[in-house]
Amino acid sequence: MVKSFNNFFGKSNQGVGIELSPQRVNVARLRKQKQGLKLDSLTSVPVPEGVFTNGQIADPPAMAQIIQQALAASKIKVSKVATAVAGRDSIVRLIPVPSELDDKELREMVLNHEAGLYLPYPREEADVDYQKLGYFVDEDGIEKVQVLLVATRKEITDTYVRTFEQAGLQIDVLEINSFALIRTIREQLRQFSPQEAAVLVDIEFDSTEIAIVVNGVPQFSRTVPIGTLQMQTALSRAMNLPPSRDLELLQGMTIPSTPVETNKTGQTSINPGMAAMMRVLGELTDELRRSIDFYLNQSENLEVAQILLAGPGGGMIQLDEFFTQRLSLPTTQIDPVGSLALQIDEEKYPYTQRPGLGIVLGLGMREA
Repeated sequence: MVKSFNNFFGKSNQGVGIELSPQRVNVARLRKQKQGLKLDSLTSVPVPEGVFTNGQIADPPAMAQIIQQALAASKIKVSKVATAVAGRDSIVRLIPVPSELDDKELREMVLNHEAGLYLPYPREEADVDYQKLGYFVDEDGIEKVQVLLVATRKEITDTYVRTFEQAGLQIDVLEINSFALIRTIREQLRQFSPQEAAVLVDIEFDSTEIAIVVNGVPQFSRTVPIGTLQMQTALSRAMNLPPSRDLELLQGMTIPSTPVETNKTGQTSINPGMAAMMRVLGELTDELRRSIDFYLNQSENLEVAQILLAGPGGGMIQLDEFFTQRLSLPTTQIDPVGSLALQIDEEKYPYTQRPGLGIVLGLGMREA
């Protein structure tokens, strides 16, 4: 029998985070030491096509075997872990509630009343959790408390719980990918004022999650169906290469930071493969611009201070300069290894791959 889902905001002391994705299963063990955190183990195991698709586990028994394989390669023996789900099937909302409610009344209001107002599916089909953030006075002079509401479909959480049970593990915490990323770079986010937003752009295998973060809290999130798969497919087709799920080619390419010029016949000065990939990046830029404009139109006295690139696609060479030029906003590629001052095998995990480690390290931090 599947154990019930725990919560999005729990904590344990196991120190092991496991990230599932269409391309790889990543496992990290972190532990506290005097000066901060120590990375005891970091392992990445490939995932065959069809095991994890559209942000969901499509083949739980196969994924359970891969999880066991990753743990064996890590030489880790553990019973409880932290993991995360993609944002595309999740709801994250900030909601104000009366400050005079006691904890029991607050729980009842948030979980059984407020949650139903924000869900695009029936309340009984969702796993919901919340966390109190802080008090504020609204425009009518009434004191309220800000609550972070998180929900995802029960079928998603049930599949995760079942998969990890088949791997002989219990999920202590199941959170949202963007939360793990935010935890990894929280020191970097503290440089921004309450009137400044950071845009976290997590370029994954078949999608990109965009989260606008203020005061370390995601205020708006959106998933667009453009990821490294679409870039790799466009590149392969233009170059008459066989389809590939390997990121090595993408991560070795240098993205032109300045606009590509075309001659009178419509030909560009770059090769057809790069031109095709640039078109996909152009579509992603348009989606990112729409998300930023939409959020700013809903928010007063707020400006976007920086774009932060994460995920397996976030480390492509000069991608930060590309977005800086296209969007006229300062853009940087996150380096979770450097941010946390961790010792790591630099040959095995070069700088271009570091933005893709943000989620698994953030999961390990939750447990450490």
